[in-house]
Amino acid sequence: MKEITNEERRQDERGERQKRAEESIQKKFHKQLFSPFAKACKIYKLIEEGDHIAVCISGGKDSMLMAKLFQEIQRHRHVNFELTFLVMDPGYIKENRELIESNAKALGIPVTIFESTIFDTVDHIDTSPCYLCARMRRGYLYSKAKELGCNKIALGHHYDDVIETILMGMLHGGQIQSMMPKLHSTNFEGMELIRPMYLLREADICAWRDYNELRFLQCACHFTETCSTLNEDGTSNSKRLETKKLIAELKKTNPYVESNIFRSVENVQLDTIIEYKKDGVRHNFLDEY
Repeated sequence: MKEITNEERRQDERGERQKRAEESIQKKFHKQLFSPFAKACKIYKLIEEGDHIAVCISGGKDSMLMAKLFQEIQRHRHVNFELTFLVMDPGYIKENRELIESNAKALGIPVTIFESTIFDTVDHIDTSPCYLCARMRRGYLYSKAKELGCNKIALGHHYDDVIETILMGMLHGGQIQSMMPKLHSTNFEGMELIRPMYLLREADICAWRDYNELRFLQCACHFTETCSTLNEDGTSNSKRLETKKLIAELKKTNPYVESNIFRSVENVQLDTIIEYKKDGVRHNFLDEY
């Protein structure tokens, strides 16, 4: 009898892990994950005939699940479109790069990896390095995706990200704005950004991850190793975390607070707004009073 090698054993384990993850999306978590993913794609018209979508994978739970959901929706073949699973290495340490690659293999995600020097660049920035990093990441992703023939990039922001952004804008930015389900790029002609996880709850994403016993990157940025805003348990004191905690506290007395925040930007009553901006032009209620 032929002896099974360690590599063959690892391949079998990866195959079983991939099968379990896919079956959990199709069955156990179909209502919580696939249904809202497909709904967002339909109502916001995120996937169209002939699209070539760069699914941007950071290595975290959200983007890895997004990749699997894209594979699942492509399997249904309601619309013909192409996928490229794009990973940018902005300067990960060896262990983080290897974790992304091993997770991609285990889940059956054929990733295309390219490198940049973003971490080295923002290393010397004292003011808002995370904001600059995010902006630079998006630019690199747009550029590489366009080079590969894609017309859209997909990011893994979910429902909780959306409502936190809305509330943060009001409390810390003095403005009402939302994280949009799709955007035209202003710097890369013909390119769009889409967010197909728009209606997925973070708790359901975590439940899928834990059910499949998967371990993903939390934050691969090396700022988290020395950042003064981290608590002893590794969590952040950022404005987003403060907002997340505030929403959780409000939910104790108002179970509808999350959906109300989300619906608030779908239900804007312009007759009661003092001023608003449209295409950069400010409009005052006195203009038509």
